[in-house]
Amino acid sequence: MPKLKTHKGAKKRFGVTATGKFTRRKGGISHNRTRKSSRSLRDYDEMIVVAPAWQKRLARLMPYAK
Repeated sequence: MPKLKTHKGAKKRFGVTATGKFTRRKGGISHNRTRKSSRSLRDYDEMIVVAPAWQKRLARLMPYAK
């Protein structure tokens, strides 16, 4: 069976935890930054786990990320 190709866009946008879950950044970090408090801007730094419905799709896009 031939090698599977990794989706390069997904590779740049998503990370993988040690247990194999995919993580992503929060959206909206660069939109209206002047109105947001320092605390809320710091909250955007955290990577969050992708919803379970998307885990299977991302596993197909990045077959060797496990």
